[in-house]
Amino acid sequence: MATRQTHMLGRILIAPSVLLLFIWMIVPLVMTIYFSVLHYDLLNPGVHDFIGFENYYYFLTDPAFLASLKNTLVLVGSVLIITVVLGTLVALLMDQPVIGRNFVRLMVIAPFFVMPTVSALVWKNLLMHPVSGFFAWIATSLGFRPIDWFAQAPLFSIILIVAWQWLPFATLILLTALQSLDEEQKEAAEMDGAHAFSTFFYITLPHLARPITVVILIETIFLLSVFAEIFVTTGGGPGLQTTNIAFLIYSQALIQYDVGGASAGGLVAVVIANIVAIILVRLVGKNLET
Repeated sequence: MATRQTHMLGRILIAPSVLLLFIWMIVPLVMTIYFSVLHYDLLNPGVHDFIGFENYYYFLTDPAFLASLKNTLVLVGSVLIITVVLGTLVALLMDQPVIGRNFVRLMVIAPFFVMPTVSALVWKNLLMHPVSGFFAWIATSLGFRPIDWFAQAPLFSIILIVAWQWLPFATLILLTALQSLDEEQKEAAEMDGAHAFSTFFYITLPHLARPITVVILIETIFLLSVFAEIFVTTGGGPGLQTTNIAFLIYSQALIQYDVGGASAGGLVAVVIANIVAIILVRLVGKNLET
């Protein structure tokens, strides 16, 4: 009886917070659904014509949508590969007993705390600038012609910037998992004559399977909405080469002033994100069950 009363009291106490969170989420969603079936132009906000699902049709049949969807998938997939592979290697290095290990860990994790806008500006003006950037200085010193990164390899440049930001996150999660690995297993494998590669592939890597899956799940959710790095560096160009779904929705709303089309695109993006999340959650569940 006391337990039931305690549970009821707990539900009553958290009810205002849950209700407030529900309102905070549902009101923007309802407004987005409402605007998605209207012809709503910011240049003429007094006219709201009901057009049904035309905004969805035009958004899904727009060639820019297919290009942005491809760029989004390439961006997400490439960043995941880079961060998981390099994160595993860096975590293995940071797990070794060396002098100044705590300082090195702090420096490796530091980029994760830099705001995306700031990191994009640093990469654009200090590292990748074709004239005064650090990479241009290295190329000139070696007798090569500097690369105009954002004109010749725009999407690859965005991938490098975003991967640099998310590498510390993957490293931190994987390093924490490595520190929980039972050393007796590794010592027993060494006593049985196992080499370093065998120990990694048969002991360390299976131990990291769950943390890697969690890293993939969390990063994917955030990578689907990358915006600041594209806005600061390339503005979605040249052409549509770096336009992802998030930037396409922004351009429709605040460059083309088409709020109705942007709302429809936002709902399409939510559906895509949920599909990806459901698939990843099921993969995580299977991984955690094994």
